[in-house]
Parts: sequence; C-alpha cells; structure tokens
Amino acid sequence: MRELAKKNYGEYTLSITNGGAIQADYFLANLISDGAPLLHFVLTKAGKTLADITFALTEDLNAVSLENAPFGGIWTYASLKSAKIQLFIEAILAYCKEYGIRSVKVTQAPKPYDSHADLINYLFFKSGFRQESVLAHQFFLGRKKIKKFISDNYNKTQAKLKKEGGQINSAFISDFGFLDDLKRWNQAKGYSFTLDLERLVQQVSLFPERYFLISLEKRGITLGYSVGVKLTSNSMYYFLSGMDPKAPIKNVGEYMLMELFQLAMREKTEFIDLGSSDLESHANHPLMFFKSRFSNDISNKVTWIRFL
Repeated sequence: MRELAKKNYGEYTLSITNGGAIQADYFLANLISDGAPLLHFVLTKAGKTLADITFALTEDLNAVSLENAPFGGIWTYASLKSAKIQLFIEAILAYCKEYGIRSVKVTQAPKPYDSHADLINYLFFKSGFRQESVLAHQFFLGRKKIKKFISDNYNKTQAKLKKEGGQINSAFISDFGFLDDLKRWNQAKGYSFTLDLERLVQQVSLFPERYFLISLEKRGITLGYSVGVKLTSNSMYYFLSGMDPKAPIKNVGEYMLMELFQLAMREKTEFIDLGSSDLESHANHPLMFFKSRFSNDISNKVTWIRFL
C-alpha cells in the first residue's frame, strides 16, 4: 500500500492510499476488481479512524465504490455529526478533481450495516450527487429476536421436513458443482443466472470462513441450495438460492431460509440481510411478500453518481 496524499482539516486528517489490502470487516473492500487499482480514503482524528471509503478506479478514471460487490460506500467507526461527514465527502471530491477523476459513483450500504446511512445518503444528495438507483433490502434485525424466531419455529419446521422425507444441512463451501444445479433450476423457471465463477472462487478461497452452503435433499438427491455470506462479522447475507422446480417437497425455500436463520444464530450475527427483490423494471411483489414472513425491517441501498 502506498500513501498518495495526506491533508489536514483542522483537527481532522484525510489520508489517501492506493493498492494493497486494508483492515476492513467488510472483506470485499479488500478485493481488487478486474485488476482495477483501489483508492482508500480514511478520515482520522488524533490517530483514530472515524470513517473510510474504498473506490475501484477504472481505466477511464471513474471511481466506483464498490465495483462487483453488493455495495461499498462510507463506513463510520464513531458517532459523527453531519458537518464531519460533509467534510469527508467534500475532501474526497476535492482530491478526485485534483487527480483528474471523471466521476464518483457510490453504492451506500443499507442502514443496518452503518447507523449513519440515512444521513450519508442525505449528504450525498446535498453534495450534488444524482440518485442512480434504489433497491429495497429486507432484513431481520436483532440477535435476540433471531434466537427467539428459531426457538419458536425451527423444531416445528424440521419435524415437518422430516415427515416429508427431507433433510437439510449447512457447511463451508468445499466445491462449486452446486452452481450447475442452480443455473439449470433458475433457467428452467425462466430466470437469468449470471455469476462470475472465477470471482466467486477467488472470494471463497481467500475468505472461506465467510461463505456457507445450505443444501436440502431427499433420498440422496439435492433439491435446493442457498448460500449465506458473512459480509461483515455481525451479519448474514442471503446471497444465492435456487431449487428444483420439480422437487417432490413443498416449501423448499422456506426450509432453506429457516436453516439460514439457524446458521445466523450459530454465528452470533446481529442481523440477516435477505437482499432485494427486483425484476428488471419493477418490484417483485410475490418475492417481497414471501420474504416479509422472515423480515422485520426494510432499508434502501442507494447508488449515487457525481460527474466532476
């Protein structure tokens, strides 16, 4: 990692570095996308990190936070007033202009990942960023609530699955053959299935403890898979899912989500991110309704862009 610049703003310091890994709980911030260099901006006070953001810099000098990841955005590590976050945003923009960057694009993580998310989105808007997209993520919040949900529902669901002759397991990912089934099942339902296998293999190889494969089977035949990812140490993200459209067991998706909750409880996570439910041009209301049975909150993931 090489320091590019350090700028002082009274008692605050902005440090800009490029390349190399950083210490980030959100582990995807450490992965260079398609060979693009990374720019790290860190706001500190008396040596303490208050906020940071990572950008991938494209060949045509567009800064993206974060490319080929669920989101990027500003992460905060202390209670910050609006003026301090505004200072951080303005300092980032000033450096990007000086560096000749043409645009700054940020997908801000939803609020459960960072308590300042709503304020950050507001300040992006006030700083001249244009809203490019909004996706609604459904969440189940609260470690104790997750535990109670499992206590109330898990054994009953397991008994129902056993009666149907099925069983379900979760484990770390050891091979990627399950992706062929997921692709075939989704295409059979008319859904597109686009996934960068090479990137996924790289991520799992570097961070194997963050990825979990849930599989449901009957008489040795797998009928469904889903993948849970600990994007941060206190969260579980519902990343991939698919089931055999001809499965002889009903409610396969419900069984797999229940296992995801069990996994989240075992991993002592604070919340579960069930992701967005979008079709190409409109909301996927049936999927949102299904997830509503397993969620207690909704928070938007907003993508912003500003041309310099």
